[in-house]
Amino acid sequence: MKTSEAIAEILRREGIDTLFAYPRNAVIEDAAKAGIRPIIVRQERTGLHMADALSRMTRGRRLGAFAMQHGPGTENAYGGVAQAFSESVPILVMPMGYARRLAHVPGNYNAARSMLDISKSCEALNLASEVAPVLRRAFTALRNGRGGPAIVELPWDVLAEDVGDDVDYRPVATSRCAPDPQSIDEAARLLVEAKRPVIHAGQGVHWAEAYSELKQLAELLAAPVSTSLEGKSAFDETHPLSIGSGGAAIPGQLRHFLDRSDVILGIGCSFAETAFGVSMPQGKCVIHATLDPRDFNRGVECTVALAGDAKLTLAALVQAVRSRLAATRDATEVAAEIADVETQWMKDWLPLLEAEDAPLSPYRVLWDLQHTVDVANTIITHDAGSPRDQLSPFWKCTQPLTYIGWGKSTQLGYGLGLAMGAKLACPDKLCINVWGDAAIGFTGMDFETAARERLPILSILLNNSAMAIELDVMPEATERFRVTDISGDYAAFAQSLGGYGERIEKPEDIIPAIRRGIAAVKSGTPALLEFITGKEKRASRI
Repeated sequence: MKTSEAIAEILRREGIDTLFAYPRNAVIEDAAKAGIRPIIVRQERTGLHMADALSRMTRGRRLGAFAMQHGPGTENAYGGVAQAFSESVPILVMPMGYARRLAHVPGNYNAARSMLDISKSCEALNLASEVAPVLRRAFTALRNGRGGPAIVELPWDVLAEDVGDDVDYRPVATSRCAPDPQSIDEAARLLVEAKRPVIHAGQGVHWAEAYSELKQLAELLAAPVSTSLEGKSAFDETHPLSIGSGGAAIPGQLRHFLDRSDVILGIGCSFAETAFGVSMPQGKCVIHATLDPRDFNRGVECTVALAGDAKLTLAALVQAVRSRLAATRDATEVAAEIADVETQWMKDWLPLLEAEDAPLSPYRVLWDLQHTVDVANTIITHDAGSPRDQLSPFWKCTQPLTYIGWGKSTQLGYGLGLAMGAKLACPDKLCINVWGDAAIGFTGMDFETAARERLPILSILLNNSAMAIELDVMPEATERFRVTDISGDYAAFAQSLGGYGERIEKPEDIIPAIRRGIAAVKSGTPALLEFITGKEKRASRI
């Protein structure tokens, strides 16, 4: 058995059923021989994005894995690895490496060294006899604790070496941890004594599958619930206690309740400072519950720190809070305040959401989309910039893992691979990516991958022929040199790659076009709907 064959066998034993890849890497062929489906992408970043979504949508039960060539393939993959690291998503990354005698020669890209800062674990397989221990360490990192990429660099000379007739390997053990009971008791006391508590939920609720516990705690306390973009859909956004999700753009009710809170419970979130996440108000009593203790006091000062799995943490808090309350609190007053503030905020936005303009309002396109699809059976993701800000405050999720939110790093073109990976993980769902004419320039060729690999997604392309959010930043450069102008016939582009493509320019055509796109998807064809929109720069930044 060659080392590459042993790696493929270990992947199979760990439950890897799909290997996203770009040649050349010997593991690709041997994985196929082991019954693992290789999916070849048009560029490395997209393959990592697909692996990212597979891990997210299955909560790591089906881990995403990616293999690529040494040198240029690994260099091209760097952005995708960095994005997964910023979002704490577990992905096994297997770059082929130069032969060991060349690995440290200047000019040769060394992934084990260069990707160290964007990975949870990172090492090279330098001895064929160490294949099981090295992969065991990688999978242990992937399946335990905070997520992140695990890099195993595979020198090409090692891959060809013999390791014997079989490999001694068993799937790795997993564990969960819970917070200190005394800290739970103190947190429960603060929450019960609070006059205006707010719960802010992050993606840790998704990974721990702690939805029921989150709902129980919110209803016990009659506490409004917000989510980060990564945590969006962890709490039913049609629930009377939901105040929506926070990114660069946020709903009015979210800002209102955070600013007026006296105690904030952050559960499964990092509270990292980012321009693409909701900013926490100063001077509040903060209870920070997260899996990684390194997040404590990193961006927000906390009064109580709870390190542990979100499900175990919330279950303990529910029990502790319930023991202090005579009965579940009446949420009538709080729910009425939420509804009133949301109604007032929506008055400012309904004219855009229902606009009859041509070129189209992107808000109208996304509003009609939400009211045409079956939201509960749809998985949607955004791209960086305007599509994210125009979608996230208004789209109301009702079921878990129906929104793939992101924003710690904001690489253009991320959403396409996420939608394709989501479709692979959840074939019965309608999977949608919303992007602009800038983002498609980065990863658009991989729409062909969706057609070739039979991953029928619905792609909503907002085409305003400009980098609209840069217009105010580069007025002189735009006036003199037209630097923000971009163009293309993206519906025709989609057709040329084997998909369904349609261009829409009138508001009355939006819903019929969406229905035709869904029909194409149901027939097994990926669809791209190109909406010609105005250069909209407004966003709900409160």
